[in-house]
Amino acid sequence: MSIPLISRLPPLPAVRDLLNLYRLQAVKQLSQNFLLDPKLTNKFVSAAGKITDGYVCEVGPGAGSLTRVILSRNVRQLVVVEKDKRFQPPLEMLAEASENRMSIIWGDVLSYNLQNSFPQDSNRDWNDVTPNIHIIGNLPFNIATPLIIKWLCAISERSDAWAHGRVRLTLTFQKEVAERMVAPIGTPERCRLSVMVQHLCHVQHKFTIPGRAFVPKPNVDVGVVHFTPLIVPKIKAPFSLVEKVARTTFSFRQKYCRRGLEMLFPTSMRAEQVETLLRLADVDGTLRPFELSVEEFDRLCQAYSVILEKFPSLARYNSRSTDGIHDIFFADEL
Repeated sequence: MSIPLISRLPPLPAVRDLLNLYRLQAVKQLSQNFLLDPKLTNKFVSAAGKITDGYVCEVGPGAGSLTRVILSRNVRQLVVVEKDKRFQPPLEMLAEASENRMSIIWGDVLSYNLQNSFPQDSNRDWNDVTPNIHIIGNLPFNIATPLIIKWLCAISERSDAWAHGRVRLTLTFQKEVAERMVAPIGTPERCRLSVMVQHLCHVQHKFTIPGRAFVPKPNVDVGVVHFTPLIVPKIKAPFSLVEKVARTTFSFRQKYCRRGLEMLFPTSMRAEQVETLLRLADVDGTLRPFELSVEEFDRLCQAYSVILEKFPSLARYNSRSTDGIHDIFFADEL
């Protein structure tokens, strides 16, 4: 295993001292938890792979404990996206010490497009090797799942950061969420998120950081997860359709998958169309949702697409609305 090159920053105050100096305490409403242990921050950045001479976007740098490690790995350029302007003094100190290798974006990453954060000459064709572009972040728990869903959609569309190619991500999640992402078929942790992640990415739960390593200590342990987008998604359907089928199937997790799949259709056509769906997909309706493979979800999505061609208005059907209203709405298609 090669040892990454180190580019030493000038002497700087310790992050812990900066937190004390500027009276920077974690804000509970923002789900902030600081990771200050140098061994763990180094291990975290190493989980991203070789970032030397690459381009990195760090999400939620806070006071910059991970940021320092990233800069020390001889990255060509680092962009950090931070919402909390209380961290302006320590981050600007790092930017100044970085010799123009670091820039700061003040804003909410949930609404920020990363496409312009990386230069065009770093692009790689989607079918080529992964570009030397990395997204790294110790994510606040309250945005972690919405953010990865947003980015999975962007991966499926090859937009946002993924206009540059198969950009890799290394992110933190609550340990239980990390376990769901990598959960194999038939395990209690398998859920909608397992399907959404695994059909688009090769995903690895790299290691777990105990909660006691963070300041303040959260009530849960934290998983570091690495994502590499697949060249060919395992489910050949638009992201919104895959999400709808997976969400609906898992809405009755402990029942036969047939029960959840029924909810794709209004009551007046439910019995007939769920049989058509299962037949076209060649899926056993008595399997539980967590027993279905990604390949079986692919067939379900393809079968649902065939049914949508016959009944286009089904695309707008939401089982959480009143079935009676939808029955009237779909009457002209029956």
